[in-house]
Amino acid sequence: MYTTDTAEDRTRALERIRDLLAGGRTVVIPTDTVYGIAADAFSPGAVSQLLAAKGRSRTMPPPVLIADPGVLDALAETVPATGRALAERFWPGALTLIVRAQPSLNWDLGETRGTVALRVPADELTRELLRATGPLAVSSANRTGQTAATDAVEAMAQLGERVEAILDGGRRPLGRDEQTPSMEVAPSTIIDVTGDRPVVVRTGALDLALLRETAPDLLTREEHERILRDEDSARGADGSPDPAEDSRPGTEGQDAEDSAADGADAAPVTGGPGEGPRAGAPEPGSLTQRLLGTGNPSSGPAVDQLRTREAAAAGSAAGSAPAGQRVDPLPVERARALFFDPSARD
Repeated sequence: MYTTDTAEDRTRALERIRDLLAGGRTVVIPTDTVYGIAADAFSPGAVSQLLAAKGRSRTMPPPVLIADPGVLDALAETVPATGRALAERFWPGALTLIVRAQPSLNWDLGETRGTVALRVPADELTRELLRATGPLAVSSANRTGQTAATDAVEAMAQLGERVEAILDGGRRPLGRDEQTPSMEVAPSTIIDVTGDRPVVVRTGALDLALLRETAPDLLTREEHERILRDEDSARGADGSPDPAEDSRPGTEGQDAEDSAADGADAAPVTGGPGEGPRAGAPEPGSLTQRLLGTGNPSSGPAVDQLRTREAAAAGSAAGSAPAGQRVDPLPVERARALFFDPSARD
């Protein structure tokens, strides 16, 4: 366990945790909500270790924490206006946004259906670490079905033998009353912005009325499911089949951790084929283009196969793109370097 009581302790602890993460190890870190198990988001092996420590399968991919809102456009294929407005108002903070992931980023977070859940935590210790490491896959520090740890002692009790180290940043959230039990700490609110309307897929620290000040068309999960049922009923009434029955986003594989008990974000994977706007080509020379390579991310077959409901309904996808238009995954070291080299950013 690494403490941060003094400036010297903090520096030493952050350096050690950074090195462990760079070496593909999993560690426990504090966030602004609860403690979380962290792994290098670009290391499939480390992400697998994270899931194993949680006792979770690939159907429950971890969210990704980023240091600054500016990283959003490097990891997301497209961000709708509502999603961007929510990020501008509530980041850093307890808001997780499910967006479409850049299809050519060389990572494997699990069965994401082409989406990624992103958040900028409002915790300076966490963000200082993120600036040193780059994006981290982070899920709440608890075994599946248990209450998320809100201090290092609780994290040690649940995960001490399953992770390499624990960064002790004190009780979380900062300023929490000692009488408030861990089970009452609210997790981040998770909003899926990949569809025509944003949907709250997990309630959390942010009040719905407050969120609707920025996103008036925001739906609760129950409202969204009711709309889908009504659409199904309408199709059944006129005898027409549902052309996207197999491609509609859902929450298969999710369990009881899609609740306040799983604090640092067990995000349901709701982004499915053909929901929401398609991305245009990135600006020439931009960070996004360099993360993707030389191709056009909106023209390659991988995007069509993952995102187009019409193609899924027809049982086919766009044909292979000419070799000159294909998007090659960016090597991990090159992708990571772009996050740290200011001259490489837009």
